[in-house]
Amino acid sequence: MKKLLESLKVPSGKKIDLRQDYDPGYIGHFMSKEDAEDTTAAGIQLLAQQQDKLYAQNTYALLIILQALDAAGKDSTIKHVMSGVNPQGVQVTSFKVPSAEELDHDYLWRNYVALPLRGNIGIFNRSYYEEVLVVRVHPEYLERQQLPPVLNDQNIWSRRFLEINNFERYLVDNGIIVLKFFLNVSKDEQKRRFLKRIEEPEKNWKFSAADIHERACWDDYIDAYEEMFNNTSTPYAPWYIIPADHKWFTRLAVVSAILETLDRLHLAYPEVTIQQNEELLAAKVEMEKENVDNAGGIKKEKKKIGKKS
Repeated sequence: MKKLLESLKVPSGKKIDLRQDYDPGYIGHFMSKEDAEDTTAAGIQLLAQQQDKLYAQNTYALLIILQALDAAGKDSTIKHVMSGVNPQGVQVTSFKVPSAEELDHDYLWRNYVALPLRGNIGIFNRSYYEEVLVVRVHPEYLERQQLPPVLNDQNIWSRRFLEINNFERYLVDNGIIVLKFFLNVSKDEQKRRFLKRIEEPEKNWKFSAADIHERACWDDYIDAYEEMFNNTSTPYAPWYIIPADHKWFTRLAVVSAILETLDRLHLAYPEVTIQQNEELLAAKVEMEKENVDNAGGIKKEKKKIGKKS
């Protein structure tokens, strides 16, 4: 799995070709679907254990960013991969079209206020990366951000790449680990999933006419994603391009990458000090004494009942 994950990671400082270098239908060819699902289930159990240590240690936070084109499976990936963890230590934030209040702040603001607490896992379903993706594909959205004219120039995207890198460097330097996934679905598979949403009544709610409009911009999005990867995959906050045509493989790759990241943190339960250990032993003695006293009280009560009878 380590070798596989290394092949899915976008190398820092090296230009990639999203169309040529990454196959959305790749499934590894090293295990069957059934074996992969079993491995994923085992990985989810390990993730629950790691999350428990993360929460108890209360030193690090993990920020998981999920980006994808429509119908790539972000929601189902979150649902399955996080199915075994304690919901108390996980928060999922889905970023929609910015509100009027959000547009009155800088573009990172709404993401900053949603960052996970120490000991927690935060998941961004879409993120500040929309500001170099959808806003770039649809320049009219940029006009709503009320930027000073001098800043709305041809250098805006390179500036935003730099700002995002600096922001993520700041997060990592403060104990918030950043892990970024792009679920790479093919255009043919997206079409199949869209048709399924239309044909199956229980999935109709998932489909929007806007999905077709965005599909028409497919090539523009791929170009924007490619440039984003080439400028924002760093050693401290890498991008993983996850094949998404087969959901069972997507889940395996995502849970494996999360586990590898948490393993590198060497998480452990907090060590108990000598004083804390003495307090624990004293508390144990006190509670055991309660049991003895209660047992004695019960015996006395039985004797009283026996005398009355």
